[in-house]
Parts: sequence; C-alpha cells; structure tokens
Amino acid sequence: MTPTRTALSVNLNKVALVRNTRHLGIPSVTRAATLCLQAGAHGITVHPRPDARHIRAEDVRELSALLKAWPGAEFNIEGNPFHNLMDFVRELRPQQCTFVPDTEGQFTSDHGWDLQKDAQRVKPLIAEAKALGVRVSLFMDAEARSIPLAKAVGADRVELYTEPYAAAWGTPQHAQQLRRFAGAAQAAHAAGLGVNAGHDLNRDNLPDFLGAVPGVLEVSIGHALVADALEMGYDATVRAYLAAMTRGPRMADQ
Repeated sequence: MTPTRTALSVNLNKVALVRNTRHLGIPSVTRAATLCLQAGAHGITVHPRPDARHIRAEDVRELSALLKAWPGAEFNIEGNPFHNLMDFVRELRPQQCTFVPDTEGQFTSDHGWDLQKDAQRVKPLIAEAKALGVRVSLFMDAEARSIPLAKAVGADRVELYTEPYAAAWGTPQHAQQLRRFAGAAQAAHAAGLGVNAGHDLNRDNLPDFLGAVPGVLEVSIGHALVADALEMGYDATVRAYLAAMTRGPRMADQ
C-alpha cells in the first residue's frame, strides 16, 4: 500500500468546557482553532452535544466561518444524527461529518455503531449528508467483520474507536490490540472505505498505532492534546503531535 500522510484534526471540546465554567468568554475556542491551524494542524473537530455542555451552536457557526479563511483545512462535526448533528450539516455543510451513536447524556463516546440494528435508520441520513457534499464517517468499533456494513449503508469512511488500544498500550495486550485495529483497517480498505481514528490517542501511543495500522487518513485528538497545551502551549503541542505522527513505533511487541 502506498504510504498515506495522516491528517491531524484537533478536537476543541475541552477548550469550550473550560470556558463554560465562567461567563468571561475565555479561553476562546476560535482563538484556539487559529493557533492550532497556524501551528500546522490539518483540521478542527467539534462534537456539539444537545445539552451544550462544552461546544455550543454559536461555536460551531463561528468555527465554520473561521475555516473559510483556511481553505486547506477541514472542518469535522461529530454527533448523533438522530439528535442535533444533521441541523449543523444542513446549515453549514462541513467537509466531513462523523456519525456517533451517543445517547444524549453520555459522558463521552464509548462505542461504535451496531449496523445490524441501525443500518436502516442511518442510511437515509448518510445519503442526505452526501447529497449536500459532506463526507460521512461512521464511528465504529475495531471489529473487522462489521466494517463492511459501513460501506453498505453508504459511508465514505469509518472512524475507529481507539480507546481499547489506548488502554492496552504498554500492557501485555498491546500487540493484540494493534493486530485487531490493523485487521479492522484492512477490512475497511478492502470494502473501499477510508480510515480515521480517535479517542484517547496521545503523543506516546500515536507512533505505535500509525506504524501498525495501515492507511489512516486522519486522527482526531482532543483531551490529551488540550491537556498538553495547558503546559506547552498550542503551537508547541501541535508540533509535538505532528512529530509523533511521523516517528516510528516506540514500543516493542508485548
């Protein structure tokens, strides 16, 4: 397979979460996006939840307007298409939307789609988003047998839910999880799907993941990146993640 450059999309939910603890408008979500893009990030991700506990509707609109000044950067809006996601897709037409099967009060995303159950519900919404010119990625567990179902319902990509890999990093299950995710990515490629990845990826575990999992087009990283930025600043942090993404694997097989 031809080597693929992996894009870094910065998820800004945690910046908004800190801002929402006061009524001062700081830290600024749009300022964070600007600094990350200036440092070399390839895109911005947000996951506006129905309760607006972090990213709010006005943030999504302001970021959409901001990104028009960055024609090479991608705007990815995540969310449940049965809640509030499709409203943003119809209004703003981002480059990509990621369908995530969260419940309204869910603490964080923790599982992918069960397309045996939800295929007929998501299929018309995928078709609608694509008709608007928006690429559709489905948040999926790294189960190779389930990945082709994403192609069957019309998705362009899958985003592999990487928390199980992150939890296993540095443990005896490390190599097993890498094989699992590599198999899921191979199944996606065989089905004609692009591969994204996200959840609990960080500077330490990224090199091993990208070294073992073929053809990852994009990683979406929020919590760890924003935590690092509190200590290092946005510029140094984004540059450190970009460096990690091109570095070889750090750990031997467990």
